[in-house]
Amino acid sequence: MGDSQDSNLIPVGKDKYIPKNELLSHLKTYNLYYEGQNLQLRCREEEEELIIEGLLNIFWGLRRPIRLQMQDTNERIRPPPSSTSWHSGCNINAEGTGTNLKIPDITINELGDNDKDGEEGTGSQSIKESEEDTPQLMRTKSDAGVRRRANLRSPSDVGRIRRQRFSINGHYYNHKTSVFTPAYGSITNVRINSTMTTKQVLKLLLNKFKIENSADEFALYILHTSGEKHKLKCTDYPLTVRILQGPCEQISKVFLMEKDLEEEVTYDVAQYIKFEMPVLASFVQKMKEEEDREVQKLIHKYSVMKAVMQQRLQELA
Repeated sequence: MGDSQDSNLIPVGKDKYIPKNELLSHLKTYNLYYEGQNLQLRCREEEEELIIEGLLNIFWGLRRPIRLQMQDTNERIRPPPSSTSWHSGCNINAEGTGTNLKIPDITINELGDNDKDGEEGTGSQSIKESEEDTPQLMRTKSDAGVRRRANLRSPSDVGRIRRQRFSINGHYYNHKTSVFTPAYGSITNVRINSTMTTKQVLKLLLNKFKIENSADEFALYILHTSGEKHKLKCTDYPLTVRILQGPCEQISKVFLMEKDLEEEVTYDVAQYIKFEMPVLASFVQKMKEEEDREVQKLIHKYSVMKAVMQQRLQELA
């Protein structure tokens, strides 16, 4: 009996649950809103556990710059399939793939003592030139190596490398702009499921864009058009929370923000945020007048009680 009740409850966070039927109703509304778009969510059951998966839109709300990792750190350069790339001559025996290397003819002559020094210099120079012409399969990860490969890559190779890493609104990693701040309110997305917690989603998002910053520096917030701001706990499930908030991003959005720079804003406070200062000042003035009236009422009430008690004491005396 208890197991059947547990299967009908879906976790939203730590010690927070929602009936399965209610969540499926919200999911149906969510998918109808995004009908024909890639933001529709799919659901399945595994071992009597409901799992919802799909894309979650996340908006950038950072105030401080982020740092991007160097691409392909500590990895070997894999030969691309293009025959026009710098390593195409490595496979000498291959037929029809690349150009064959020309093996230089070296003639050995017996030299006299006088000519030995001069010929040694010429021979060593020719050997160095042949070594430089020979393609190198292994490259170190120095900055010079990165710049040299960048000059020798074909456009197809550059496109392939860029596809390996997602851009942040068209921004790819480079040495000059590896530290930057994404435009506030710009959108990205990440594919997750309903079993992933906030911390897991943050790590997945940072890994997608190869961001060096720790996931502990950030948090996910639900921002409403009213100004209300609610922080998701590490144990919350962002995809389930997004479904319960509704699909319309004009009403509420999921923002990535710094944990130490943002504060939650309750509904009671949010309803006053968008007013102009003169209007807020008039609200404060009216509240002060109301406070003064309440203070006067209390003073009058206890003054009457004091007078009654003093009169009674005089009668008893």
